[in-house]
Amino acid sequence: MAVSISAVALLSIVVFVLIRGGNVRIGPALACAAFGFFLASTGAAPVISTAISAVTGWIASI
Repeated sequence: MAVSISAVALLSIVVFVLIRGGNVRIGPALACAAFGFFLASTGAAPVISTAISAVTGWIASI
């Protein structure tokens, strides 16, 4: 749970900086957010969550 909240906070900051910097417009950013929202309700969500947990665990062990 703590990893997902940290990931959401980090990714929201990255998106905010990209929008403010002019690298990403608001439309594509909203489309990506909607894609992530709908992806979370599919069968791929547990696989993605497990992969992210494995990567963060690997990074923490370094």
